[in-house]
Amino acid sequence: MNIIELLTTPGTASTIVIICLAAVLGILFGKLSFLKIKLGIAGILFSGLLIGHLGAATDAHVLHFIKEFGLILFVYSIGLEVGPRFITSLKNNGLKINLLASGIVISGFFIAVAIKFIFDVPTSVITGIMCGAVTNTPSLGAAQQTIGDVMGATENIEIAGMGYAVAYPFGIFGIIISMILLRVIFKIDVKQEEERYNKEITGLDGKPIAINVEVTNQNLFGKSILFLKDTCSNNFVLSRIKRNDDFIAADSETILEKGDILYGVSVESNFKYIQLNLGKINTTKDVEVSGKLGMKQVMITNKKLAGKSIKQIGISRQFPVNITRIYRNGIELMPKEEDSIELMPKEEDSIEFGDTVRIVGEKKALIKVASLLGNSVKELSHPNILPIFLGILLGVIIGLLPINIHGLPAPAKLGLAGGPLLIALILGHKGRIGKLDFYMTPSANLFIRELGIVLFLACVGISSGKYFVQTLLNEGYIWMLYGVAITFIPLIIVAVIAHTLKINYLTICGLLAGSMTDPPALEFANSIAPIQAQSTAYATVYPLVMFLRVLLAQVLVLLFT
Repeated sequence: MNIIELLTTPGTASTIVIICLAAVLGILFGKLSFLKIKLGIAGILFSGLLIGHLGAATDAHVLHFIKEFGLILFVYSIGLEVGPRFITSLKNNGLKINLLASGIVISGFFIAVAIKFIFDVPTSVITGIMCGAVTNTPSLGAAQQTIGDVMGATENIEIAGMGYAVAYPFGIFGIIISMILLRVIFKIDVKQEEERYNKEITGLDGKPIAINVEVTNQNLFGKSILFLKDTCSNNFVLSRIKRNDDFIAADSETILEKGDILYGVSVESNFKYIQLNLGKINTTKDVEVSGKLGMKQVMITNKKLAGKSIKQIGISRQFPVNITRIYRNGIELMPKEEDSIELMPKEEDSIEFGDTVRIVGEKKALIKVASLLGNSVKELSHPNILPIFLGILLGVIIGLLPINIHGLPAPAKLGLAGGPLLIALILGHKGRIGKLDFYMTPSANLFIRELGIVLFLACVGISSGKYFVQTLLNEGYIWMLYGVAITFIPLIIVAVIAHTLKINYLTICGLLAGSMTDPPALEFANSIAPIQAQSTAYATVYPLVMFLRVLLAQVLVLLFT
């Protein structure tokens, strides 16, 4: 069989070749930048549309199987990743921004329903447009499966894919435009918002400055570091102590002595208080960790510790060592400031399997602590295959169970998107059932997620490409306008409400990107200011939003079938 026959004769081999071709072209296309914005992985959808438009011959059954299996891999890996923080994201300030994000999801759904009623848009079309307008791929997969179950015709499934593709581009730009408009309308000073966020995180009002303090207050001699933290935590963040020309860890039970020099961070407005209550202040330049004190980067591979807080693990109680940094998926979880400032994680912060932590303390204790935390490259590289297939098995079974909702003409199902997502959230949150753990290394999780979304988007594009150009020329511009309404109206309304509630602008940007589960929008939000507010908000709302998107896409189909 020559290359021409391979591309024009439907079959398993030709289908796989065409999918791989769409993936390669799409990944390259997604790297192209327009106004500093990249389509990223979504470029595969448009390369698939092009290949489908050119008449590539594929086996419909093989294409359908690969599409569904890719979707399962994608949503399952997402569920495992966000599961550990799913419950905690609903607490405290997380509850407020989750409610706002849910408002964006639900209002977008009702706008889609209104468009359906007012303009008599076919169900498969408005469903695809809604999924594309919110840039949520799993919801499209769930909707297409429901369309296939209750409407039957393959044409309806393909039309939903076309609606998704038409609405998707403005879905990305609409989020970014909302961020910019909010900033312009309310004349927001990003620098002030950055400082306000840092104050909320560190408890320090102003730009943190690295300092060292020579303890001269005799009332502190004989007192513990815990006493110092309780009385001065809002004025001075302590990281290490210099005693007799040697550095020691700032252990909570360490007793202060005459001549101790405390290294840490504060702001200029607190200097007078510190000088009065602690001692003489000097600005700190880069200080090497030397003497008895050492520093080590350690990987968390002890699965018994995964998900526990620093306080629960109790490293500083057992050893003269502190955790001063936490890195997750290559991202530092605490803000990193200039001038060698040490902002240590809080006792309530948790660590997960695969995290890397920086520990500072006595050199003799570092090896023992590293052994306690795991620090095993072999353990980290193990893919843990059994829980993956067990979880997918349970997810598919759960997804097929009918859910009777009053008012719907047919039972809803979580489907091949919702079922695995729900199970993965539960397993990710639990972490372990008996001796079976469900932790997946970040690299393995990322690989499965990327593979799944590449397969799914390539298949959606190829299957929807045949009539895409024709549809775009005939009524595509109207579909785009529907998508604009579904994207923009909920975003701008909720953004204004969030600003009225005095939520930090950078947090709002992360909230808007997370409500659409859109990585390109998060990249833009992160470029506004070099802090973690945007990513934290994105991760906080992501789990709940993803679940609601998948469920409501199916409800929209069932309501009008």
